Amino acid sequence: MAAAAIARTMGAAIDVTLIESDAIGTVGVGESTIPPLVTYNRLLGINEADFMRATQATFKLGIQFDNWKCEGEGYFHSFGTTGRDHWAAGFQHFWLNGRERGHSEPYDAYCLELAAAHAGKFAHLPDDRMNYAYQFDSALYAKFLRDMAEADGTRRLEGRIAEVQLDLEKGDIHALLLESGERIEGDLFLDCTGFRALLIEGAVHAGYDDWTHYLPCDAAIAVQTRSVGPPIPYTRAIAHDAGWQWRIPLQHRGGNGIVYCSRHLDQGAALDRLMTSIEGEPLTEPNMLRFVTGARRRQWHRNCVAIGLSSGFMEPLESTSIHLIQRAVLRLIRMLPLREVSERDVAEFNEQQFADMLQIRDFLILHYKATDRRDSAFWRHCAAMDVPDTLAQRIELFRETGRVFRKNEELFAENSWVQVMMGQGVMPQAFHPIAAKLTDEELTQLLETLRDSVSKTVAGLPAHDAYVARYCGTRPAEAA
Repeated sequence: MAAAAIARTMGAAIDVTLIESDAIGTVGVGESTIPPLVTYNRLLGINEADFMRATQATFKLGIQFDNWKCEGEGYFHSFGTTGRDHWAAGFQHFWLNGRERGHSEPYDAYCLELAAAHAGKFAHLPDDRMNYAYQFDSALYAKFLRDMAEADGTRRLEGRIAEVQLDLEKGDIHALLLESGERIEGDLFLDCTGFRALLIEGAVHAGYDDWTHYLPCDAAIAVQTRSVGPPIPYTRAIAHDAGWQWRIPLQHRGGNGIVYCSRHLDQGAALDRLMTSIEGEPLTEPNMLRFVTGARRRQWHRNCVAIGLSSGFMEPLESTSIHLIQRAVLRLIRMLPLREVSERDVAEFNEQQFADMLQIRDFLILHYKATDRRDSAFWRHCAAMDVPDTLAQRIELFRETGRVFRKNEELFAENSWVQVMMGQGVMPQAFHPIAAKLTDEELTQLLETLRDSVSKTVAGLPAHDAYVARYCGTRPAEAA
């Protein structure tokens, strides 16, 4: 992602060398994304149908969360907006007031993306009225971007890093020595070495903040399976007594995995639970992963920038890992130095990156903290754990007033917080007084109009699998 974006944006103004080894495995479970990736691909001039065909992608309208508030209940976090906001107050205030006046329709009934997802439908709509992301094969995406980067002038070297050589006076990275003996000098080094963080930690020692106290899951197992039915336009996150499982439908296969806390579930039991619950024949051997949730304290340190897992990891619950790669790459391009690295740039980059991760961290913690589950030691720990003051303030503000405020261009907008908080059982005790301004007739008309618009639009949409086959199917006859 970094090489493709920098080469496409900067052209011949800089020289890009990509060092990677086919002998080194990747985490390879990044299959579910969020809407900013649509923008990322557009910025790079990528044809969407070509990209989706190459990566076996399907469309994603959100995430279905099952068993998080309590066993047997579920809710949907969509990528769209719900209802219609007033500048003084979000739609949830009018919906809450409507409940007091006898309107019983669920909040879900006012969201187009949510209704389309549950109906198994999708289409591109005028004015980008349908917000979406992708479910794809991340290894195929990497290959797609590698080809693009090389076509734009990136020099790719196959090899493994044997030594990171430092400038003894400055402490900067001066060169990388490969196992082949080749030595690569550079001005700026991007560490994309994953959890190993060979450059940012192994060489320049940027430090790491451990957030396991807030996000206790520390292990995962992933496996790919043969598809057993048409792909649906959403990802599933199914909570269990020590974490959760994912199901992600691609065109050619399914992605499955279990995320768990090793203090409450051992690897053997986790593997057994995953393999006995998957749908479809396994296509790969299970991929075992261990991780420490947290963030690199300095993600740009000296002349090294951490991209992806080398910068930190906060588990895949809301599909944010690929987004954080994208965010870092685009932010770096905006701050590329002309000659010497500016410490002002470094400080600003680090502040913005860390703020992104803190805000995403709080959103993820919300899923574990706001729960009625007390059926296992894991969930009792989550319900009782202290949370950051920033999150506690957000939860209690919403509980007391129904208000949510988006701060500093953070990733998750008001509607995301509203859907997840109410889905997890945090219900407001009050609403904005502007909702009471409407007469009963006016409120009824507003709610009915919004519901009708959603239902009529969804009724006119094609089935998701049929649309994918026509738009970006892998067989020539399907590629319309």
